[in-house]
Amino acid sequence: MKAARGARPAEVGPERQRTDGSASGRATKQRIDAVLAALADPQRRRAVDLLSERPRPAGELAASLGVSAPAMSRHLRTLREIGLVEERHDGLDARIRVYSLRPQPMADLKKWLEDTEALWSRQLLALKAHIEKRKR
Repeated sequence: MKAARGARPAEVGPERQRTDGSASGRATKQRIDAVLAALADPQRRRAVDLLSERPRPAGELAASLGVSAPAMSRHLRTLREIGLVEERHDGLDARIRVYSLRPQPMADLKKWLEDTEALWSRQLLALKAHIEKRKR
């Protein structure tokens, strides 16, 4: 569809402008990119699914996913570096690491999805109004 001369692009809501321009908005977008990149791996998504039920030791995650301990360690390091999981040492054995989910990265992702959905809803409503206007 061709835009008319001098036409301005569709307005973007204030929440969208804030996340697009400011330094904190850019940092949030980078965190969202990192979360999406990490979750692109099916093993990491499965680990996140398991951790959504309860905190788990790394060995239990590896066994549940059917991966080696070194592979699980690499997946957990990736998830920890982006802030999606945190690790703690429980009990008497400091070698046993228990992992749990951190809510903020998923909250950032959820907000981005909600903002994107709102943007598309506005765009589709504007398209519908335009088509209905042309029918008259």
